[in-house]
Parts: sequence; C-alpha cells; structure tokens
Amino acid sequence: MTDNAQQQPPANAPELPTQYAPAEVEGKLYERWVERGYFAADANSDKPPYTIVIPPPNVTGSLHLGHAFQHTLMDALTRRKRMQGYEALWLPGMDHAGIATQNKVEQQLAEEGKSRHDLGREEFVERVWQWKEEYGGKILGQMRRLGDGVDWDRERFTMDEGLSKAVQTIFKKLYDDELIYRAERIINWCPRCLTAISDIEVNYQEDDGELVSIKYGEGDETLVVATTRAETMLGDTAVAVHPDDERYRHLVGKRIKLPLTDRTIPVVADTHVDPEFGTGAVKVTPAHDPNDFAIGQRHGLESITIMDERAVITVHGPFEGLDRYEARSAVVGALRSQGRIVAEKRPYVHSVGHCSRCSTTIEPRQSLQWWVKVGPLARAAGDAVRDGRVKIHPEDMSKRYFDWVDNLNDWNISRQLWWGHRIPIWYGPNGETVCVGPDEQPPGTEAEGWKQDTDVLDTWFSSGLWPFSTLGWPEQTPDLEKFYPTDVLLTGHDIIFFWVARMMMFGLYAMDGEAPFKTIALTGLVRDERGKKMSKSFGNVVDPLDWMDKYGSDAVRFTLAKGANPGTDVPIGEDWVQAARNFANKIWNATRFALMNGATVEGPLPDASAMSATDRWILSRLNETVAEADAFYDDFQFAKLSDALYHFAWDEVFDWYVELSKTTFMAGGPAADVSKRVLGEVLDVTLRLLHPVVPFVTETLWTTLTGGESVVIADWPVDSGFRDAGAEREIEALQQVITEVRRFRADQGLQPGQRVPARLSLEGTAFAPHEAAIRQLLRLQPEGDDFSATATLPVAGASVALDLSGTIDVAAERKRLAKDLAAAEKEKVAANAKLGNEAFLAKAPDQVVDKIRGRLAKADEDIARLRAQLDGLPQA
Repeated sequence: MTDNAQQQPPANAPELPTQYAPAEVEGKLYERWVERGYFAADANSDKPPYTIVIPPPNVTGSLHLGHAFQHTLMDALTRRKRMQGYEALWLPGMDHAGIATQNKVEQQLAEEGKSRHDLGREEFVERVWQWKEEYGGKILGQMRRLGDGVDWDRERFTMDEGLSKAVQTIFKKLYDDELIYRAERIINWCPRCLTAISDIEVNYQEDDGELVSIKYGEGDETLVVATTRAETMLGDTAVAVHPDDERYRHLVGKRIKLPLTDRTIPVVADTHVDPEFGTGAVKVTPAHDPNDFAIGQRHGLESITIMDERAVITVHGPFEGLDRYEARSAVVGALRSQGRIVAEKRPYVHSVGHCSRCSTTIEPRQSLQWWVKVGPLARAAGDAVRDGRVKIHPEDMSKRYFDWVDNLNDWNISRQLWWGHRIPIWYGPNGETVCVGPDEQPPGTEAEGWKQDTDVLDTWFSSGLWPFSTLGWPEQTPDLEKFYPTDVLLTGHDIIFFWVARMMMFGLYAMDGEAPFKTIALTGLVRDERGKKMSKSFGNVVDPLDWMDKYGSDAVRFTLAKGANPGTDVPIGEDWVQAARNFANKIWNATRFALMNGATVEGPLPDASAMSATDRWILSRLNETVAEADAFYDDFQFAKLSDALYHFAWDEVFDWYVELSKTTFMAGGPAADVSKRVLGEVLDVTLRLLHPVVPFVTETLWTTLTGGESVVIADWPVDSGFRDAGAEREIEALQQVITEVRRFRADQGLQPGQRVPARLSLEGTAFAPHEAAIRQLLRLQPEGDDFSATATLPVAGASVALDLSGTIDVAAERKRLAKDLAAAEKEKVAANAKLGNEAFLAKAPDQVVDKIRGRLAKADEDIARLRAQLDGLPQA
C-alpha cells in the first residue's frame, strides 16, 4: 500500500486492528456461527434444497491435506448456495472403518499382553466402542478448525442405531431378491489382518521376487512350468496347456508326477492359457489363484488348501509349519536337489498385491464368503450416467467410471472381523439359513442350536448407503423427502471404485431408481510442490494444522482452492500458503484503509452520471467478476475462480481503484462522496464473493464494513448488468501510461518514492482529467522554471517528459545501456545462427529448439526496450 490519503478518518468510522491475527479470530467466529445455527438445515423450509454428501472420514483418522482440500471445495459450494437462498445441508459423520479401528484396539491390547480372543467377541466390541468414544473422531474437531460449515446436529456414524437399521434392511432386501449369496471363491486374504479384503483394497506395487522354472513329470511326459510362488505347487491339481498347442497335444488327458509329492495330476487343455507366454504350460492351484480356480471349475479339479489363515503351510510333512516365505525357499531347495529346477531368475520384479491397511502381501485363498451379485446393480449405475440422470465432471472422467462399473466382478462383502455390522444370517441345527431383518427376532436361541454368522460386513457396504441412510432411510423422514437426491458428490478420482460406484448401485436400488446425486465432481489428489505423491516414506507429508497455526485457515483454504483444476492433481508448497496469507493481509489492509477514508455502504449507489470514469470502470469490472465467479462455480473451476477473484481484488481494487481514488479523497467534495460509496459497494461485493473460500477474514471485514449480522447469511452478489466499455478503455489506457513510466523509472534506477519534475501532455486523450492521479502515483512534481526534458516517453497517445538531470548520471547510464544492448544483439545473432542451421535443427530435440527460440524472442524484446531507453536519454 502506498501513501494513505492525508486526512482524518470520519468520526464514526468503524475500526479494525492494524494487523490481522487469524489465531485470535477464527475459533471464536466458528463457534459463533455454530451457536447461531447458520449451518443448520430445515427440512420444513420453503427454500429449494441443496445437499452435499461428505465422504465420511475414518473414525481413526486425522485431517490431512487431502481432507482439507476436498472439504474446502465442498464448504465453498455449500456456503455459496446458502447465500443464494438455498436450504443447504452439508451433513457430517464418520465411518467405523472396520479393519483400521480393530487394528488400533488390537494394538492397544497387545501392549497389555492380550489379544481379542482373551476378551471374547462381546467384550472386545465393547472395548472398541470405548476406544471410539475416547480417541476416535479427532478429525471432527479439526474440521471446525478448517471452517467446515456442516450441520453438527445431524452428525452420523456408520454404526449408529439408524444406520445399522438401514444396513440390515438393505441386506435383507438384497438377500430376498437373490442378489446376496454365499459361495466358495478365491478371495484376497490378509494374513496380518486375518480377513478377506475386496479387490479395491489391494494396493499393487513392483516387488523383487524370484521366477523359477520347474520340470514336472518324467521322460517324454515332461512339462516345464514357471512360478513366482513355488510353495503353492504343493496344492497343484493339474497342468494346463492351450488346446491348439501342438507341443503338448499328446499329453492332454494324461497324468504326470507332481514333484515332492506322492500325487499325479492331469494335463488339461484350456483356452485361458497363452501358448506364447513362457513355456506355454501353467501349473494349476485352484485353492490359491483366481485364474486357477476358474480353470478348476471348468475341469472339475480338486481344490487343495495348503495354508492356514496366517499363511503357514498345513500339508506335506517336510514343509508343514513353515510360513509361506520359509516354505518357498525350502521347496525350491528340495526341487533343486532333485534336479527339477530348470531356470532361476533373481531378482524378478513383478506386481504384487498388498493390504491397503497394513501393507502385508495378500494371499489369494479359497474361502466360503458372502457376495453381492453386482450385475444388475452395476448396469443400473452405468445407465444412470449414460442417460444423463447423473453428470460426471469433468466429462472425460466418465470413461474411468464406465470401465469400472461395466466390468465389475461380484463383490465379496464378508469380513472375518469382530468390529462392524454383523451379517444378519442365522444358521439352524438342521442346516437352515435365515436372514433376519431389523424388526425381526432371530429364529431361535443358541441353546436350541441356532447361531449367527460370525462375519461382519465390508465397511464400504454401510458407507455405500450414506447418501440416504443418513437422512433416515428406511423411514420416510422429512429429511429424506427434502434433501434426497443430493446435488453434488465431490470426491477424489481415486475412490470412484471404492465408494462412488457402491453409492450409485445402492442408491438406485433402494430409492426406486432415483440416483443418490445429480453430479459427481471429481478432483485430483494433493501432491507436494514438485508434483510428487505425499508419503511418509518420502518425508514430504504435511500436517495442514501446522500451516493453519502458522498462516491461518484462510491461507490454507485459498491455496488449495487456487490449485483445484477438475480431475487434476494439486501441487502445494509452503511458499504458496505464505503467499495466500499475504493476500489475506492485503484484503485486511485495503479494507482498513477504505474505512479510514470513509468508504460506506449506506444509501443507494449514485447515478452513473455522477460518477467518475474510475468509479464506472471498477463497477463495470466488478459486475464482470460476479458473472465470471458464477460461471466458474457452476463448472467446478475452483482454480480459475480463485485466480479471478485474487487478481480482481489485489490488482484492480486494491492496486488501482484505491490508489486512483486517493487524490479524489484528498480533494473532498461531492466527487469524493461518490467514490466513497462506490468503494464501499466494491468491497462489500468483493468480500461476499471471497467468503466461501476464505470465510474467516471476510466475516470480520464484512461485518465491520456493513454492520451486518454475518456474511454467512448475506445475499450472494448478483450481476446487475452494468457495464461501461468506454470507462474500461479509458482506465486501461491510463494504466498503460502509469505502468510504462514506472518501468522507465525503475530502469533508470530511480527509487519508488523519488520525485521527478515532469511535463504531461495529455491533450486529446480520454484520460486527460486524470493528471492529478498520474502525478500522485508516479511521484511526478510540476515542472519548474528551469525544467529541461532529458527523457520523453510517448505512451497511449500522451507524452510524458521527465527532467532527470538532477537524478542520474546520463553519461554513465548511456554507457550501461549501450553495453546491455550490445550483449542482447550478440545473443540475437547467436540464436539466429543456430535456428538458421538446418543440420542443427534436424538433430536437436524439440525442447532445445524451443529454448533457443525463447532466447531469440527475449533478445528482441531486450533490444527494443534498451533502444527506447537510450532514445529517451539526452546525449551526454
């Protein structure tokens, strides 16, 4: 901020502290908003509804940058809609996070020298509830720090009574419709968590392993197979070849000796085998590989389970009791001693699945589990997007969605845990299987031989009901009637598969074909400033609370929003948060200056005929910015929105309008009164536009400026339609004059505050009335009797003559500029020479050629600038 207008503030001017201190403001403001019920939604309101689904964070979790990023965007959408007059509901809650939470409590028990089995199921579950009450939900308090405008009175938990009823209801409905069934299949088994996990909970990474080629059979009846899991050969029940593979046709149907065992196994022909890969023969272990399981089903092969739940070998004496890795080494050693290892490759880098919860290597395992038949549900989820009932934004993300829902396998929903929604199936003494609904009694007691299934449901089963279970379903509640379907699901593209598809399938199924949301807005993921994934192993993970403590929540929010291009990953670094903090300070200081100089929102805006061109220009730009903000919000273009608001507020309002108005304020009179009212209007609207993204600083400033109750419940700005193209052209030309003269002053080494005598020739220009402002902003004092123009700048039809005789050494300055000009001309010659060399252009990479072209353009620009500066100086 440059010099303030030299006048006393109005006697009744509202006051602001000299500096903005976020820590002293944010917490108090947030609690005031909650106490006054600003975020509470009314199901009986006549206002149109607007609902956003919050991805329920894990009860074990804490706020990370990914949460902060998505919550900032959801909060901005909700705050804007609330200001637009909608009954906005953003409902908070948490997910019980089955595996993660059970692991936390089991770790706690281990420190006491106990396991869950020491407590028993009932006491262990009670212990988890105690842990949840004591340690869980830390993230909810952190959401308040961020400023989340959620309706805390509607907070839900995926295992509260109402949501548990919803889970039982939909399970029974799916079961009765034969969309839930029990079957033995290959599942992903975690030997650490001791449970099945779904395909989407497996993280694949490149691991160093070994590839061994093993000779099966004897003499002419020999086949070579390759495997990275040699220990599984103990469970082989066949070798498969392609039916058209001439090399092995004579062996199809025969039995060959399985090494290290007393068994023989058949050679089967199956089209799944790729004859071009490896030897064209594959070992078949139906109980420990999904593809092998399918081959086994087609050929009626036996399935032999060779490992227990902890991946310890349970068959074949010499290896029994070894874990899978010990057994792998022992099996290879035994085969090598028999001369059956044909080849070994170490290390052999290949993709290996790991548990997303504990990083343990997954073990494919045949198991009796509960499944959802997803075919009809997935088709409905695909159709809802294809026919336009649900929009995916950005649209090019639709392909990823279709690739997933169109190729879904049946969903394994049972988990071998104790914490979670227990499967509502009871087994009777005579083989009966009964599904029990939420309002039904079990068919019998344990004493009568009835037992409930011991498994619990996959966490994603209950979170898939979130958009309607949180609103009271299966009851037909006022909330459900008012707020379903929800408007927007804003979430990362990485959980299309985990959560989005589940909600689509369940919502359409449970709500009579009505999709759970109208728009799926997909974001990217937060990365560090170099674009690298944030990871503890990389040492680049940032706790957003640290940045909030240091720079304020608004700064973190604005930084995240400014990087939010739809579907694109978001790089973020501390320098950017610091810059956002500077922006908050700029807003504060500019508003404080405006208040000290009488900016007001009282009374209607003066008629345009009473306004200066500067006033009409800023109001024209203001309305254009309102229109841009609406368009960007509606298109989920948060980066463009933030950038537009940043440049309008900082560049146009604070750096130009405020500065240009200072001479008017100093002069006083009717023109000053008009500008004070215009400045008040511009700040009022600008603060309302900024509020959804930076709520805390804008609340303080807006209430001080306007005297209003809260900007949270203020009206969203509306484009009045006022435009003044003539005023915009006039001020743009004025800006050009000021910018060019400032650049010239800087090039001559003049200090910003150094005053220089100048003669302004503005006759015939549209900005002739702005001479006082030009002189004030450029530190140009009137020409005296001894004025001698040593430099003349023609700009935008005007002429600015400067007397630099007493401020610079003209001879030294000409010498410096001539030296710089010679260097620029030399650079141009060198760049032209390379670009004119056909042999060089033919061999050089594109990026090298582009760099040289950039150097040439820069040299041309420097030459033009330096020549103009030399022409503007007198001869020494």
